[in-house]
Formats: sequence, C-alpha cells, structure tokens
Amino acid sequence: MKAQLLPSKSTGSIHIPPSKSMSHRAIICAALAHGESIIQNVAYSKDILATIEGMKQLGASIRKDGSTLYIRGVQSFQQLAAKEIFCNESGSTLRFFIPIFSLCNQDITFTGQGRLLDRPQKVYADIFHKQGLDFTHTPSGIHIHQSLQAGGYSLKGDVSSQFISGLLFALPLLTEDSTIHIEPPFESRSYIDLTLEMMERFGVKAYYRDEYTLYIPGNQQYQAYDYTIEGDYSQLAFFAVLGAISNGITLHGVTPSSKQGDKQIIDILKQFGALIDTLKDGYRIHPAKLIGQAINLENCPDLGPIVCVLGMYGEGTTHIYNASRLRIKESDRIAAMEEELRKFGTNITSTPDTITIQHNPNPICQTSLYGHNDHRIVMALSVAAMASRQEAIIEDAQAIEKSYPTFFEDFKKVGGKVDLL
Repeated sequence: MKAQLLPSKSTGSIHIPPSKSMSHRAIICAALAHGESIIQNVAYSKDILATIEGMKQLGASIRKDGSTLYIRGVQSFQQLAAKEIFCNESGSTLRFFIPIFSLCNQDITFTGQGRLLDRPQKVYADIFHKQGLDFTHTPSGIHIHQSLQAGGYSLKGDVSSQFISGLLFALPLLTEDSTIHIEPPFESRSYIDLTLEMMERFGVKAYYRDEYTLYIPGNQQYQAYDYTIEGDYSQLAFFAVLGAISNGITLHGVTPSSKQGDKQIIDILKQFGALIDTLKDGYRIHPAKLIGQAINLENCPDLGPIVCVLGMYGEGTTHIYNASRLRIKESDRIAAMEEELRKFGTNITSTPDTITIQHNPNPICQTSLYGHNDHRIVMALSVAAMASRQEAIIEDAQAIEKSYPTFFEDFKKVGGKVDLL
C-alpha cells in the first residue's frame, strides 16, 4: 500500500486507541487465570491477534464480541492444541510466550515473519542452556522442549525488558520461589512495572527486594479479573508531536496517571517548548516555538522515530542518546529514519547509540519515502510529511497494520490529507 500525503494543518481532536502493551499483558494474564475474565477496549492489530491466537493454542477459550474479549483461562498446560506457535512479527508475543509455553514440557516451535526471528534471543538461550534445557534458534524458528525451573535468574538490564516480563508471567506458576537479578543499567523499567501491575490485578504478586532484584513467590495462581484497556501513549506520541509542530490538537482516551513509559513524550514535548494542557482523559497540545534538546531514550525506545521528526522541526540541534535498541526492532529504526529524513533535506547523523538531527526550516520531500516494513517508521513519516512543504508518498504503508490498523482513518480526522493507493 502507498500513502499519498499532502501538506496540511492539524485540527480538532482524536480518541487514542487502546494500549498494545497493556493488551498483551491483560490477555496473557486472563488466559492463565482460573475462571472467565472480560477484557474491554481491545484493538485487533496483528500483534494482538498473534497473542490471542497463541493463548488459544495454549488452551485458553477466547471469544470476541466487538472490542470485548471473553477469556476463560487454561485448564491444564497439557492441553496444547498445536506445537508450532506463529508469532507473526510481534517481539512481545514471542518473548512473553517462550517461558510460559515451556511449562507445557513438550516440543514446541515458535515461528514468525519479517525480522522477528532475526531479533536477538540470547538471553533465553543462555537461561535454557544453563538449566540443561533445549533451546535452538534457527532462521526458521525457535525450538524448546522442557520446562524452565524455579530458582535464581540473572539478566542484563539493557537488552530488552520483554525477557524479564516473560519470566515474570511464568515463574509464579512453578512450585518453588524464584528471583530475577537485573544487571545494571536497568532500562525500560516502566515496562516491568506495567507487567507487575497487571499480574497483581489478576491475583499474582512479585516484589522488588531492592532496586535490581525481583522476588517471585512460587505456587501462585492467576485469578479471573475484568479489565478495560487504557489508551496507548506510544500511539498518542505521533499525534502529540503533530499538534506541536503544526496547528495544535486535542487528544482523548488516555490516563494522565498512567505508568506507561511512553508517557515520557509529554515531558519531551515540554522540554522542546510545547504548551500542553492536561485534561481529565488526555491532553490539549498547542503549537509553539520548539527548540532542539538532548533526549534520553533509555526508558522509551519506541518513541525514537517520532522524536527524530520532532528534532527535524525543532530549532537548533536535537541529540538523542541511549538509542541502540532502535537498531534491533522491526527495522533498524536509526538507519531507517536517517535514510528517510534525508529525503526531506534534513541533516541527520548517527553512531551505534545516538542520533543527531539539525533543524530543517524548509522540509521538501524529493523522492518516495519507504516504510521499511515498520509501523512506527510509517507513522512518523506521515507526521513529517503532513507538516512539510510538498506532497510525499510513503511506500510500504501497510506496515501500520502491525499495531494501529486505523491510523490513517484517525490521521484524516485531525486534518491529514491522505490517499491510500
């Protein structure tokens, strides 16, 4: 799919879609719980559908009714419906599933597409091998055979919080207690807090013994719980930046007290000089003179692409650091944003861990943009193009289906002029 975008001004308001991060966690906890849970305000992106289908294969009963899921949890880990689990392109799904599915103590292969199986899994490989368990990672899939055991775990804190969350979901179901020591620096801590918060809602607890050590009591059981998914700050970020660099915007459907790490976009915009009113269910973003800043992505790597666009429109220089994990996402997001923003005439450079962007006072796209099969690249480029001086075309625009299938519909609601070809 191609998206043809004309320059335009942002206007009006939008309701932000439900959080993908919270949806993954709620669906998994409900699928592991005794009894039936009702999960409301679910958006069926490809990533969320991968998690739903996987938990069905584990033995959970999941029924859709519009944006509501009725989930009856797994009765036994011996009821595995299939031994090949397709995770599509969802890194969260894959890394959350591996420890959980290991509890089946059976031969299981995880497959996917795009760059999913290229993404590093050494953390799990080392854990499984240390316990004398099978873990084989090939270009065609990841194969496991035996169950992880309770005990002491030690993980690097600067690789991905998804590995820690995956263990947190599974370890309480083992008979004995466990600990997870996170080797500093501990990045993306907010995502671990989201996992702990969701587990506790479903009756399972884990605790910080100290800043870097989690204690997980064993022999616990998830209990059914009804939950409504809150709005997604990682998706809000695209529209919040659009409002700040264009003509303002009002954003509804999020929780200002949320623990989502990507809520940092509000603070980042304020650093740049944006004027923001906090509402009961969102924010009103006012246009303002924006000044480039130094931005730390340690706890919010998914904001990387849209912060690059913000840097392009902020006067002076924007320096983004602690950004290395952007290189191992659906695309190398640093290389992708360098390549695409240069097509607007932007001066952008990088190192393995940083991005430096100079203000572009006259952004004119000279050639077709490419989405790099990455939803966040497509959405970031759409914002860049809408605020630019000339029509732009984004190839590979269907990548939005991974997380935000209705993105362009919402984009039009706030003044975006886009034709999908």
